[in-house]
Amino acid sequence: METRKVQVTGGSTYTVSLPKTWATENGVASGTTVEIYSEDDTLLLTPQRETTHQEGSLEVSELGNEQLVRAIFTMYVSGFDIIRLEANRITTDQRRAIRNATQGLVGVEVVEENNGLVVIQDLLDSAELSIVNAVSRMRLIATSMLSDAVTALVENDDDIARDVVERDDDVDRLFLVVSRIFRATLRSPRAAEGLGVSREDCFDYHSSARQLERVADHAAKISALALKLDAVPEDVADALLALHADTADILETAMDALFADGEEATSFGHEALEAVPEIDDHTRTIDEMLYELEPVQAQSLGLVLDSLSRSADYGGNIAETAMQKAAPRP
Repeated sequence: METRKVQVTGGSTYTVSLPKTWATENGVASGTTVEIYSEDDTLLLTPQRETTHQEGSLEVSELGNEQLVRAIFTMYVSGFDIIRLEANRITTDQRRAIRNATQGLVGVEVVEENNGLVVIQDLLDSAELSIVNAVSRMRLIATSMLSDAVTALVENDDDIARDVVERDDDVDRLFLVVSRIFRATLRSPRAAEGLGVSREDCFDYHSSARQLERVADHAAKISALALKLDAVPEDVADALLALHADTADILETAMDALFADGEEATSFGHEALEAVPEIDDHTRTIDEMLYELEPVQAQSLGLVLDSLSRSADYGGNIAETAMQKAAPRP
């Protein structure tokens, strides 16, 4: 850390010198324009950069299909707008993996292709992306998936179950968008200013989005089990529906807290957290009912029970995040 004394020039202008090492490393000299961003009692200063597309290259010759998909997702989340995938020869399987990866990302398309090169580009204007809208959309999809998954289970409806499994990809795509936006705010104060959301709040939205992604994963898991199970006994079905209703209330209340401010957020957060222990009691009651069932069915329904219980816990995690977001800043 270095310190500087603030001086007054011209009778009204406050000035402070920049560390020479930092200025040299960042190409700042006499006449250079810098950008200054204000966050409460903090000023952030950065050299002014031209807003150009961030381009990255990746050698893919030695990458298997799953490794290639993960690498593309990583570069996307890291903020690259143009990703060049290069090899002496890109195989047919690799091209298929690349297309699968682009389908798993929002606004990304293959824009150039030949034997040894595939170029993919994010065609969305990052300035138009909203982390709040993305998290709100995740909320709607994840909670509806959980509701439909339980419906598919108790009504033995395979069509609904398959639809839930397919919708999990939508939540995954949105989570990658949230992650990309969040990391952009860590790298550049300009990104946070463009969003109109503080970096602390972006962290809270990202943390909550992770919980919603897990809820969606459990909804897909319940639906996969629903496809394998036959009819669920009526008493167990009714109990699972009631448990889902309680879980859904926790998730909705927690998300209301996340999008609220001050005392309202704190009130919603407490309400959600106080309901979580009741889920444990409810779960134990249903678990005792499963003892009377055939072992394979009991085991599968036990996994459903676990998924609903975990989803309620994720709602509790969101509520805690919401209360931290609403807490007074030191």
